[in-house]
Amino acid sequence: MVTLRSSFSLASLLVSLVILGCQSQKPDYVTMITPNDLKSLMQQQDIFLVDVHTPQQRHIKGTDAFIPYDQVDKFTDRLPQDKSAPIYLYCESGRMANTAAKSLYAMGYLHLNNLEGGTAAWRTAGFELD
Repeated sequence: MVTLRSSFSLASLLVSLVILGCQSQKPDYVTMITPNDLKSLMQQQDIFLVDVHTPQQRHIKGTDAFIPYDQVDKFTDRLPQDKSAPIYLYCESGRMANTAAKSLYAMGYLHLNNLEGGTAAWRTAGFELD
């Protein structure tokens, strides 16, 4: 016989699993890019690269702007006017860049990319910072 208490526990467990599952999904408004892919892309073309880490850190050579991840709406003058232009974001781990991407997406930017693993992964891949 199922008791009210065991039903409540089961329901709590199911709700927790759904919440955790949703949190682990990658957002659909940003594309993750590996350090090797970003490096290759930077060698092939001119891209718009933004460091969003706070406080400021050492930058990837070729960074176009430093914009704090939680203040992107205050620095629209540093962003491309064309909202369909690709923007490549990074921070130390990738979390701040995801937050910045969410804000940029809400502002109408369509092609957002985040360096997977951030500058930590960039250094691990053997690439230098300025």
